[in-house]
Amino acid sequence: MLNLRPLLFILGTFLSMLAGFMLIPLLFALLHGDETSGAFMISSLVTGAAASFCISSGQQKNIKLNIRDMFLLTSITWLVVSLFAAMPFTLYHGINYTDAFFETMSGITTTGSTVLSGLDNMDRSILIWRSLLQWLGGIGFIVMAVAVLPFLNVGGMRLFRTESSDWSDKSTPRTQDMAKNLFLVYILLTILCGLGYHLAGMDWFEAINHAMTTLSTGGYSTSDESMAHFSPAAHWVGTSFMLAGGLPLLIFVQMLRGRSLKVWNDAQVKGFLLFVALVSVTLGAWLADVKDLAFIDALRLTSFNVVSVVTTTGYGLTDYGSWGPLANVAFLFLMFVGACSGSTSGGIKIFRFQIAGAIMREQLKQQIHPAGIFRERYNNRPISEDIIRSLVTFILLFMGVTVALAVFLVAVGVDPMSSLTGAITAVTNVGPGLGPVIGPAGNFASLPESAKWALSLGMLLGRLEILTVAVLFHPKFWHY
Repeated sequence: MLNLRPLLFILGTFLSMLAGFMLIPLLFALLHGDETSGAFMISSLVTGAAASFCISSGQQKNIKLNIRDMFLLTSITWLVVSLFAAMPFTLYHGINYTDAFFETMSGITTTGSTVLSGLDNMDRSILIWRSLLQWLGGIGFIVMAVAVLPFLNVGGMRLFRTESSDWSDKSTPRTQDMAKNLFLVYILLTILCGLGYHLAGMDWFEAINHAMTTLSTGGYSTSDESMAHFSPAAHWVGTSFMLAGGLPLLIFVQMLRGRSLKVWNDAQVKGFLLFVALVSVTLGAWLADVKDLAFIDALRLTSFNVVSVVTTTGYGLTDYGSWGPLANVAFLFLMFVGACSGSTSGGIKIFRFQIAGAIMREQLKQQIHPAGIFRERYNNRPISEDIIRSLVTFILLFMGVTVALAVFLVAVGVDPMSSLTGAITAVTNVGPGLGPVIGPAGNFASLPESAKWALSLGMLLGRLEILTVAVLFHPKFWHY
């Protein structure tokens, strides 16, 4: 039997937090005389009432969750929070609920795909709400990726099951203490990013919004031009803090405690930084040659766009789709990659490629020496059969969901390029796709409503590592 009462209580707690955060854009609306003040007031009251009902219905002395409860709670929480968080958009003039839900799901999953235009003249309360959704989604996923997914053995993440004890303070191994440390570091990095943007020429409102959507690797901007609206100095600030968002947040906790040496010896971190540097410099040299640019300008463009796509932030700076066939192929591949486990990024994640490489080496050795016994290791830990099975299952589901979503988009009338890259960018939580419709210079407003709902599902599946949701559709899950 499902433990409905604790699920309701925890869900109510999240909704009460959401209702509280709705007061921030409400304050902006009241201070600036925005028309959205009523929308945020109604949304906060309705969300607060739903939260009170859930908390009162589910309150009990001891809350105990089994594995099945955790799977269900993780999926339901992200879905229900998105349903309520969409209310300010749909109560705002000119936005139907399909677009409102798409914008919200894209925000809270830190995907960054948008259906909105005219951002430069939009009410500040709506802009700050979009940024808040991404900021909250970013820290929410970090806590889930570090504390929940390894326990559930999702997609090979059991490798990081002891991450809290290995990386965090031995005196505070509890999840609540770990979450507090992560949240404090997340706030600190956001503040530093905001200061960097302000020094690079943004006003405080722009700097705060972009700091929240940079650290969360979300990609929402306050301008239709995205980061192209701002100075080259802001581009370098963005590149630096998107990289920070793509690293495991626990490494910053460690750095503050003077344990940076162990952090930078981590195979995942080294692999991620080396990969980004190699691709950025290579594409930078190529772009400088074919576009006759100064190398530093070409490097700024390529490093920003590479980091934006690999970390699944999705900021727009230039339409890299117009750079030529090499760039199109390169960025199509980069959409899949993702950054590190325990970061705010989506995608397949660097560690899975590294494990796949280790398995390939082991298989090659076995072919050469059939009688030999080989056991590959990752970060000095053996790669067990359990991890391999979980990893293979994740990759197959990831590709299967992406293909199915692309086929569905084509079936409802979306062009093939937009269908393929739209499916990829949704499941990987990147944001923009390729082509004139949903590329870095476009948005998703013109897609059919059925496509937007399908893409919203793809974003949720990608954010929750697919297996977390897919297990709910197995009949045995409900007969456990």
